Amino acid sequence: MTSSTVLRDVTLLIARIGLGVVFVAHGWQKFSTWGIDGTQTAFAGMEIPLADVSAIAAATIELVGGIALLVGFAARIAGALLFLDMAGAFVLVHAGNGLFVGDGGYELVVALGVASLLVAGVGAGRFSVDAVIGKNSRILAAV
Repeated sequence: MTSSTVLRDVTLLIARIGLGVVFVAHGWQKFSTWGIDGTQTAFAGMEIPLADVSAIAAATIELVGGIALLVGFAARIAGALLFLDMAGAFVLVHAGNGLFVGDGGYELVVALGVASLLVAGVGAGRFSVDAVIGKNSRILAAV
């Protein structure tokens, strides 16, 4: 194990924690602060297709995906789903409002989306449930 490998894995851990916290907060907000009914109403007001289903999907992907990033479980799948969630937010809500989030722009969804895509591409790193499962895959396959 080289120092650059450890640095990479620590960097991935810190990035996953930061992303995970933000996504958990956004998913939790949709479920508990606004409620699914309020989120569905907001989505309908933004003319998001299938607002009733889209609100549940976005809230679930953000909450469960955020938790998955925090612990590093199924991180590639979570990263891909979170990227798609943010791509939808970009296209359907933020693209026409310019860059800055204060104007309803896309800076936050782009940052969160590309960071999620990075996790989808490189995985969770050594300090993750994925790594532990990978090391024990022979044990799990025998069960």
